Amino acid sequence: MTGLLVAALAAATVTHYSAALDVRIAAGTIGGHVVLTANAAAVDADRVVLDAGDIAIDAVTIGRRPVTFTKSGTRLVIELPATLRHGHTARIDAAYHVEPKRGVRFVKDAGQAYTIFSTSQWLPCIDAPDQKATLDLSIRFDTPVIAVGSGDDVDRGAASRARTTYRWVTRRPVSTYVFGFAAGRYAVASDSRAGVRLMYLGTTVTVDELRSIFRDTGDMIEFFAEKAGTPYPSRTYTQVLATGSVEQEVEEFTLLSESYGRGLLTDPTDEWLQAHELAHQWWGNGVTCASWNEFWLNEAFATFMADAWKERRFGRAMYLHEIDLSRTRYERVRDAGHDHPLVYESWDHPTAADRTIVYQKGAYVLHLLREQLGDEPFWRGIRDYTRQYMNRSVTTTDFQQAMERSTGVDLSAFFARWVAHPASERQLFGSERRRD
Repeated sequence: MTGLLVAALAAATVTHYSAALDVRIAAGTIGGHVVLTANAAAVDADRVVLDAGDIAIDAVTIGRRPVTFTKSGTRLVIELPATLRHGHTARIDAAYHVEPKRGVRFVKDAGQAYTIFSTSQWLPCIDAPDQKATLDLSIRFDTPVIAVGSGDDVDRGAASRARTTYRWVTRRPVSTYVFGFAAGRYAVASDSRAGVRLMYLGTTVTVDELRSIFRDTGDMIEFFAEKAGTPYPSRTYTQVLATGSVEQEVEEFTLLSESYGRGLLTDPTDEWLQAHELAHQWWGNGVTCASWNEFWLNEAFATFMADAWKERRFGRAMYLHEIDLSRTRYERVRDAGHDHPLVYESWDHPTAADRTIVYQKGAYVLHLLREQLGDEPFWRGIRDYTRQYMNRSVTTTDFQQAMERSTGVDLSAFFARWVAHPASERQLFGSERRRD
């Protein structure tokens, strides 16, 4: 998962989005409007600043009265007609249209459309990970489709029947980058586990094949709930096999490529990717990095948790194999002179090496922390950390302090060496490197 550091420029935040969209798959266009609930959470506010990509704004109103707005580049600035006092809210309606160049992929010959992060390319929003909000999303498609979106399908009884209009409601606040939808002429299989309704969608596979591909999803949910110390946070979870290259977590569903799904039919042990994306429902969607500079708190956790799932499912040797893959990729980056602290000063233009740092180096660091603390204290710390910060945004300091409180161990030297100071790693890594 990639993203850009985007911060709100005004005091007003947005706590709820109510969007009604017209998605035309054949034309590759989106039109509609969104009602924003803006909140002067900290101080008085006189404007709201949103990220709006290439979206064309048609009108902005408050109480049906037009208000002044400007669109400069990707930023939309809405001037409030009166100062919004601290603790008060305002409802702002923005009408718009867009032919997305990114953020939404239209596969017209397959009759599919699905989002690929960059929410601000199809919905004006505050596109920053610490800006969590709820969502009410209604979409009218230009053709009957099976569709899934962020949150619970209000018409759950017809989830397996193609229709043109859908509505989903996200009841827990989440970052806008995990808002999304997917639609197409899908085959549908369903299941349930621990009160969670499971849906599996695909176009080039049969219903029986979908059940085979995702046969371990229920066990994965129970495993991650155990490790998190908190249950799966929603009532539904859907996995979609879409046309094209895609691997993305969304609130309450995951997008994976059709080719990956078919590969699982021949190699059932290749579950790492679906485990990684499911783990994000806790670590990423639930416990979220406070800024993109702390991105490792999302991606290293999901990477490590997928490794831990493979340990549970296929044994210790498989876990150590996955850890060794992360270590090897990190070593190549380090040896090329591109090592970096896990917390970045700027994540504006991440390179492939930067992604290796936050995914693979981060996962390897979590493995080393597990080795240092021992299994029982480590997993107790992970549970305490996850429970404390579920549905909140976190920093690396929050994580360190949570682990120290839980285990009673001073981890300042470990975090200084492995998280903050790559130079120390280069000096010490060679003589102390583990070969599990």
